[in-house]
Amino acid sequence: MIDTAMILAAGKGTRMQSTPADPPKPLTEIAGQSLLMRMVARLEASGIKKIIINLHHKAAHIERALARYDGSCEIIFSDERAALLETGGGVKKALPLLGDAPFLVANGDVLWREADNANAALPAFLAAFNAAHMQALLMLCATQKASGYDGAGDYEQSADGRLTRRAPNPQGKSAQYVFAGVQVLTPDLFDALPAASTKGAFSLNLAYDAAAQNGALYGHVLDGQWMHVGTPQGRAAAEAILAAD
Repeated sequence: MIDTAMILAAGKGTRMQSTPADPPKPLTEIAGQSLLMRMVARLEASGIKKIIINLHHKAAHIERALARYDGSCEIIFSDERAALLETGGGVKKALPLLGDAPFLVANGDVLWREADNANAALPAFLAAFNAAHMQALLMLCATQKASGYDGAGDYEQSADGRLTRRAPNPQGKSAQYVFAGVQVLTPDLFDALPAASTKGAFSLNLAYDAAAQNGALYGHVLDGQWMHVGTPQGRAAAEAILAAD
């Protein structure tokens, strides 16, 4: 059972066009609740016992928000104030806190709505991970169903669940799926990846590509609607969707 998670909350969120007075992106409120606390609540409800949260941009805001948390999870901060390590470097720096078993990693701005409120998406996602043949399991959303997203998707999926990256398409055809910002990873995946230092900052895309080369990159399709809130327009669309519930 996966009981440890990390939330990536260190990024600057520049596409949100925020001002110096605005909170960091993970504390953006959608329908009255911040993205960060929504994710913490989902993790807690899914059986997660320990949550690592990395800090860089407006770190004190996030520390203050979590000081009010009174749930059952242990909250531990991984401090990146000295240097922003990107997603992969941030996870690698936190490995001593994450432990030796597979763990979940979620972007700090993830938001979705289940197709059926009685069936939470995260427990099903965690249950789909099989350490016998997976090094990485990515949560996916059908590209055409993603709210606030106008990209061409990220991955194609084979019948056995393995993923391959979208190939350039001159006709402009989108890939089947877009990565929804949640993943389960194994610690050994980071053994050959750059060290977590200023020069070793790197994207988690390197981890996905390494898993794919090993035939160990898999996907699990979200039963619901994923909302991309990386821009003011995406945030407005998400507000409208949740207000309709």
